[in-house]
Amino acid sequence: MKYFVYILECSDNTLYTGITTDLQRRLEEHNSSDKGAKYTKIRRPVTLVYDEVCQDRSSASKREYEIKHLSRKQKLELLHKRKKI
Repeated sequence: MKYFVYILECSDNTLYTGITTDLQRRLEEHNSSDKGAKYTKIRRPVTLVYDEVCQDRSSASKREYEIKHLSRKQKLELLHKRKKI
């Protein structure tokens, strides 16, 4: 099963990183459902600004960990390299 690592830009311009098997569903949850992350619930609306495909949950979790430990500047550089933002 494919997993996605994604970055959302929140309404307060902060960035949120997560993993999912269904990007569209997860984006809808972050924006309008109680299933959205606690962090994004108070920062709606959120916009998908980056995603990458991983082959399994383990590799997605490792990549999420790597991204979460980047500085904001490094995350923005990653976004610009992929030209999503």
